Amino acid sequence: MSLSPLRLRLLVASLLTVAFLGALDHTIVATSLATVAGELGALEHMSWVVVGYTLAGTALYPVLGKLGDLVGPRLVFLTSVAVFLAASLACGFAQDMTQLVVARVAQGMSSAGIQLMSQTIVAHVTTPRQRPRYLSIIGAAFPIAILVGPVLGGLITDYWGWPWVFWINLPFGLVALALAAFAVPHVQTGAPRRFDIGGAVTFTIALVALVLGVTWVGAPETALSAVVAFAIVAVALAAFLAIEMRAPEPILPLGFFADRTIAAGVALSAIIGIGLFSVTAYLPTYFQMAYRTSATVSGLVPIATVFGMLVANLTTGWLASRTGRYRGYTIFGTGLAAIGLAVMALLPVGTPLWVPMVVMFGVGIGTGSFMSLIIAVVQGAVPRHETGTITATTNLVRQLGSTLGTAVIGGVIGAGIAARLPSSLDPSSLTPSLVHGSAPAIQAEVAQIYGDIFVPVFAALALTYAVGIVAAVLLPSGRLSDEPAPAAESVSEPANA
Repeated sequence: MSLSPLRLRLLVASLLTVAFLGALDHTIVATSLATVAGELGALEHMSWVVVGYTLAGTALYPVLGKLGDLVGPRLVFLTSVAVFLAASLACGFAQDMTQLVVARVAQGMSSAGIQLMSQTIVAHVTTPRQRPRYLSIIGAAFPIAILVGPVLGGLITDYWGWPWVFWINLPFGLVALALAAFAVPHVQTGAPRRFDIGGAVTFTIALVALVLGVTWVGAPETALSAVVAFAIVAVALAAFLAIEMRAPEPILPLGFFADRTIAAGVALSAIIGIGLFSVTAYLPTYFQMAYRTSATVSGLVPIATVFGMLVANLTTGWLASRTGRYRGYTIFGTGLAAIGLAVMALLPVGTPLWVPMVVMFGVGIGTGSFMSLIIAVVQGAVPRHETGTITATTNLVRQLGSTLGTAVIGGVIGAGIAARLPSSLDPSSLTPSLVHGSAPAIQAEVAQIYGDIFVPVFAALALTYAVGIVAAVLLPSGRLSDEPAPAAESVSEPANA
């Protein structure tokens, strides 16, 4: 059945609220991380607050997606929201770093469920033509969280104390949960189906080992651990593929990728993670070192990038729903982003800051042009009972691309700096404030080093988007259907509605 306009608006409001809280929870903590770790007396384990959150969510993407298809997205969504709020409460009450990391792992798992089921629920209650508009609204939660999260996290930490960075989720989350309980419909999942336990276990082991291996590979003291992790990846991945080829209900149906729409769409999603999400974290350091700006000013370029992403995401979602066309936006977006990153590679150090701001705004426009749209496209290429699985797969490759790309770029930057830095400076203790306090000649040399090192980084990312142009061209053309879901796969009112 179709939802009434009022109920659909309440549903979108609920999904947007919890999606924003999930996205915000990842960005708001960054500003307060040093304070949290210092007060809990575990600065050396500070990174695990972030790594645990990201790793838990990434590892559970395929599991949660398949569960949404088996038991219905409503149950997975409401459970994820409840767990997220409970974990937020536990984070604020954490007495040591172990408790905090455990609670953050629960937050990461539930945040992944919120993101995936929000997109899956939209697919079930809208036609393919309507889908891009609503997915773009929910997808706007991520860039908005990037824009406001760090500032909001700093203000809350300074004036309320770091526990409120987590507790701020509770009042908004409870309202959204109440709305969701009314507005999120039941989705009929058909006959009972078996869950692919073997595939879920082996894939999770492979994914966790991969992320840990990539995290450890850059440091000499953890090089052996990285080798062991990669060996585990190879064994677990081989077992996973063997299981998936025999499983009646595979957690990741390999047959998906024989469909050109899905193969091209998933490739485009991976390119977003590799091509933009991976480098965003390094842009402030690049501008502080190469352009010798303050930390505050260096944040203007990422802000311009994310703002471009936000504008394009909402615009193309509205246009695609209006016209039904989608292929042109992917070609335009990958082409614009490739050109922008190529320009970044060619910009000489010392160019007025507004120039890279404009260029990266264009890169954000390009990426946002198909960021949420591609989710709608691949969802329309599978049967309704596989919507959660394909949504999880598309998000998974984007997250993996971001994680692996971030690790590779960090390794390239670290190795390049260590090899070329003057002997008077220690790479392990190099900070922008230290460089800015050095002699002008040293500042100029460090600026040039950073400029030279980032040239191949930007060039490689431009090449990544160039590959994306090929994927976008291979994406079959056509129009999104305006036909409602078949009656056999319709949604029904929740019992309490």
